[in-house]
Amino acid sequence: MSRALTVLMPFHTPFYAPLAAGVALGHFREAGLDVTAVPAARFGKATMPALLDGDIQISLGGLMRSFELADRGGPIVAHFAEVCSRNGFFLLSREPRPGFRWADLAGRTVLSFHEAPTPWQCMLTVLRAHGVDPTAVRIERHRPTPEAVAAFRAGQGDFLEQPQPVVEQLLAEGAGHLVASMGEATGPVPFTSYMTTPEFLRREPDTVRRFTRAVYRTQRWLAGHDAATIAKVIAPAFADTEPTILERAVARYLGQGTWSRDPLLRREGYDYLERILISGGLIRRGQRYEDLVDTALARDVMAEDGARAG
Repeated sequence: MSRALTVLMPFHTPFYAPLAAGVALGHFREAGLDVTAVPAARFGKATMPALLDGDIQISLGGLMRSFELADRGGPIVAHFAEVCSRNGFFLLSREPRPGFRWADLAGRTVLSFHEAPTPWQCMLTVLRAHGVDPTAVRIERHRPTPEAVAAFRAGQGDFLEQPQPVVEQLLAEGAGHLVASMGEATGPVPFTSYMTTPEFLRREPDTVRRFTRAVYRTQRWLAGHDAATIAKVIAPAFADTEPTILERAVARYLGQGTWSRDPLLRREGYDYLERILISGGLIRRGQRYEDLVDTALARDVMAEDGARAG
């Protein structure tokens, strides 16, 4: 009998194509799991509260959430499988800027992403890396995505930072001009991973192991297919997005190596994200890698695959 699992996504985007693909391809089902992927807004509760309250057992989420919770003295939430190894956001300009430099943001307004702080924190790091004082840039984060996009279309702000498919939609309309991939600008970072509570890991280790095995299977599939094929597979989960827009979004993500090729959340990426969050003032201190990341299951399923290949 299949184990039913509701897996939350922080928001609905092809950035999380690995989850949609795993469901559509039947990888979770073949692992004995009946996985339903639900955006947090539709579920009615954010990912971390839903996990801690026991409403769900596994969620997609940023490692930042666990850093922030632990920094406040809260409970530990473990990340056991990396999903996105790049920042999935893009910077659009109202006007074409063929010679764009990060210094162009000084004295201007960026309508940034409201729903999570990691894109903003990465932006601060990128600005400092290019010699730009973040305080010289007006970064507005108070508008939810629909309002930020509407404001940008209406002429407010000089730049807009959003994920897909909003970016491709605005580019297709001519309402914005791509000046930077934040994934390329930030560099490799464990942006999104699957997380669960230590209690669930102890209670149902086989469930999480089978889940991780399916995740790795999907990661290998994604690495071996082109954007058109991936977009076609995940299209049922994005019925509200034009097929051409979806394919362009997937191609953009695929081209910059957004999706992890294996589930292991490595120490160097963890340390980099920790530095980003401390320098950005989101957290006061670091946390032990071993406390926030469980690598045992990822290593096990990768070793299984290696043994089969051998």
